[in-house]
Amino acid sequence: MNDYADLPHIFPTVVDLLADAAHRAPHHPALEMGEETLTYSDYLSCVAGFAQELRDLGTVGERVALVMGNSIDIAIAMFGAHAAGAQVVPLNPMYTARELGEILVDAEPHVVVYDDAAAPHVKPLLAECRIAVGLHIGQEGGRRLTAWAGQQMALPQPLPQPDQLATLQYTGGTTGLPKGVNITHGQIALNIAQREALLPTRPEQERLLCVMPMFHVYAVAMALHLTAYCRGTLVILPRYRPDWVLEALEQRRITLFPGSPTIYTGLMQYEGFAETDFSALRLCYSGAERLPEDTLKAWEQATGCTTLEGFGQSEAGPVLSFNPEHGAHKALSVGHAVPHTEIEIVDIETGAKTLPAREPGEIRARGPQLMSGYRNRSEETAETLRDGWLYTGDLGYLDEEGYLFIVGRKKEMVIVGGFNVYPREIEELLCAHEEILEAAVVGAPDDYRGEQLRAYVGLRPASQLDEEQLRAYCTQNLVKYKVPAVFEIMTALPRTTVGKIDKKALVAQASTGAGKGQEVSA
Repeated sequence: MNDYADLPHIFPTVVDLLADAAHRAPHHPALEMGEETLTYSDYLSCVAGFAQELRDLGTVGERVALVMGNSIDIAIAMFGAHAAGAQVVPLNPMYTARELGEILVDAEPHVVVYDDAAAPHVKPLLAECRIAVGLHIGQEGGRRLTAWAGQQMALPQPLPQPDQLATLQYTGGTTGLPKGVNITHGQIALNIAQREALLPTRPEQERLLCVMPMFHVYAVAMALHLTAYCRGTLVILPRYRPDWVLEALEQRRITLFPGSPTIYTGLMQYEGFAETDFSALRLCYSGAERLPEDTLKAWEQATGCTTLEGFGQSEAGPVLSFNPEHGAHKALSVGHAVPHTEIEIVDIETGAKTLPAREPGEIRARGPQLMSGYRNRSEETAETLRDGWLYTGDLGYLDEEGYLFIVGRKKEMVIVGGFNVYPREIEELLCAHEEILEAAVVGAPDDYRGEQLRAYVGLRPASQLDEEQLRAYCTQNLVKYKVPAVFEIMTALPRTTVGKIDKKALVAQASTGAGKGQEVSA
């Protein structure tokens, strides 16, 4: 077994992590939402009580699906299912019945825990998907998972072991059905320590704001687990609203803020942003999608707070790299590999040839936090995990110091007249324009060149930019084949339920020729 003596303390599982926090800081506030607060002692009691209920329902070694929005209850449910010896399946509560049904059939959970908002979709699926038990949590369901607070409940024994499956995290499914990623307790616990090595926290001093959806791997890693590790306080918002976020940052004295480019951009556009007191904020994290350099600089200048971008995916436990808190921060870079992790750039065609510094190719990674494989998908597992390496499907390059730069997705690479074009390069250029708020570039079929580029642009308020000006700007800064054939100015770009620009929708739109963009010969 590898020697991890250089890492901060590694817990066997996140259940042990929470138990340690409750032992060391029983009266410290662990969770806050609205006027409700739960101490670590009460947090652990609620987790223990729910874990015992799940065990009594026969969930040991089974799967427990969570279809819940942001709340104190989902935090308890997540740890409770782990403590019960079950594999947690966190699902997007905004999914339609069809989308949920497809995943539930694949996951085969023994129990589904759902809240009031998800109930209309989930209840009809229980019998349809042959699910043994449905637990309705919330006012309409008549119960809360905070019922065990103050009862000094003990965790059921034995606790799960590091090699047991902990989470079945379904990916976004950019093509076809989502894939379920199997992650063990040991992989999650080790990745927490790897992240802590680059981004050290202060025990019992941190206050984190969670506005990202808590079913998502980013919020779980960079909010739920991070807070428990440092025995901090997790302030939960039910969803993103700029006035709520700014009020919480100021009034709740938030010290750590995991966000996304969409959130940072939206907050800076809100009318109350300039009057907000950010003096308690000491560090921001950015994930989920690329962070344009202009957005990074504007946010840091306005808040006075360092913002660090990282890179990961569900298959990677999830964190692979981060700009370190203490060390060089490089704009547009997602940092260097976390400890005990190797990152290489390989050729796209075979994935076997390692490329030199600054030459773009597919990113592959090797480390102890990588997934065990995809559920029910042996062929996809064999394709993604090869000779101990995770082939991420992302394209990027490493600089001479090992810092990673993302240029796009492998499937997003567009070939125009035989030339490889990475949409991110064009998106970065467009977002650097002072009148452009956001942009996305996708490929579309072209009878002559094979593919053409289409750019979708959102403008800042009062901007008068038109398609011809956009074309002139790109022509001035890009070789001819990289200039999009079509520009479309949109009021707002479509987004997924987790706030990312929905490129799948834009690809579909581009492929059908929909939109009002101006076509020209390149």
